[in-house]
Amino acid sequence: MKEKEMTLKRKILRTTLVLASFCIIGVFSYFILVWTGAWTKINSVEKLRTLILRLGFWGRFMFVFLQFLQVTFVPIPSTISTLAGVLIYGPLQASLLSLAGVMLGSIFAFWLGRQFGRKIVIFMVGKESCEKWTNFLSKCKYSFVIMMLLPIFPDDILCLVAGLTEMSWTFFVVTNLVSRTLAIFTTCFLGSGSIIPYHGWGLIVWAIIAVATGVALYLSVKYQKQIENFLQRKFSKKQKIKKK
Repeated sequence: MKEKEMTLKRKILRTTLVLASFCIIGVFSYFILVWTGAWTKINSVEKLRTLILRLGFWGRFMFVFLQFLQVTFVPIPSTISTLAGVLIYGPLQASLLSLAGVMLGSIFAFWLGRQFGRKIVIFMVGKESCEKWTNFLSKCKYSFVIMMLLPIFPDDILCLVAGLTEMSWTFFVVTNLVSRTLAIFTTCFLGSGSIIPYHGWGLIVWAIIAVATGVALYLSVKYQKQIENFLQRKFSKKQKIKKK
């Protein structure tokens, strides 16, 4: 009886700690966004650029903070914040700052899932998404590498759910470092116009890229279930062979 009471007390304490932590982080983040004026500017590249420039040296910290939030708590459009950073700091510095913020957010999301368990993940992403991706990653861990590279999969949710699986910290961090670096550097350098200009021959190339991207996204969304099944079959077999 005493053991049950102690277990119940621990569960209550754990739940209270989780809720308190979320409230503190949420209120703090909201206060920072409102205080700096970022809350009303996160939907515009130009407005966000003006805000970050106005903050001077501290603008870099604000930029990293925004990239952290878009992975964890606030649905900030990553393209808007990233391109705003490119306009201010150039492609290389914006890439490094973005990578820092996104990696911190990804690691924090994984830690949340690992530390506080299923309830916190369900609270953040919903029961259906939690169960779907937990089962998927539990059966085929190595598909995580491919899923983090493809735009049709919810990267941020996968990072959170991965914490519920047996995935190691090393595997998670290395996978994120490789996939996030590729995605962020590609976005920053292409978006800067330093590789493909926004005039002359570049307009033709951008038109081809836009059409190709649109077709790829359409096919990816249309055949997402088939892609998921393929990854599950492919990587489940590899895991079974490795276990043997």
